[in-house]
Amino acid sequence: MVQLSGEPMTWVMTGDSITQAVLHTHGARGWVEHVHERVRWQLDRLTDVVVNTGVSAWRASDVLAAYDHLIGRFEPDVLSISLGTNDARAGLAGLAEFRESMSAIIARADGAQIVLHTPVLVSLAGRAARAELPAYCQAVREIAAETGALLVDHEAYWLARFPDSDPIAWLDDPAHPNAVGHRHMADHTLRTLGLGELTEL
Repeated sequence: MVQLSGEPMTWVMTGDSITQAVLHTHGARGWVEHVHERVRWQLDRLTDVVVNTGVSAWRASDVLAAYDHLIGRFEPDVLSISLGTNDARAGLAGLAEFRESMSAIIARADGAQIVLHTPVLVSLAGRAARAELPAYCQAVREIAAETGALLVDHEAYWLARFPDSDPIAWLDDPAHPNAVGHRHMADHTLRTLGLGELTEL
């Protein structure tokens, strides 16, 4: 559970295109925008700041290299890191670099509450390019356990909904959630952080 302060807080949400929420929502809100709505409006934290620094196609090493620009200058109270979907293209050979980069990002964000997200499922058609994605999800779980970070396990949540079927209902293409998938990501994140879930207006 994330600890809320009586003072205004800064939330930085970094990641790849799924965090940036470009193109594949077709004008609907992405999961970070939903979290923003919940935190700043529904929870009446009007002066909190939620910054989305997701960058399409980026990997953990890219985020680490741009740490000061994407994260450091905002001095976040909460740092959300959602990576692995692009990293997984490197297969098992890329796991060590992924772990090292993720751990280094966390180490640099001293004082922030860290939230780590496992990647969501990809479709059956998308698994050839990301055959080792489950290993990257497991790496995120292990890093969370090692560092004490809060873990939002999207993979487990999606597997519970699609145990034996293609999750295409929540996807816009083989790897990117559609508006429905983003809403599920947001509510699962909010529940995991102890912030309830979105209420309809």
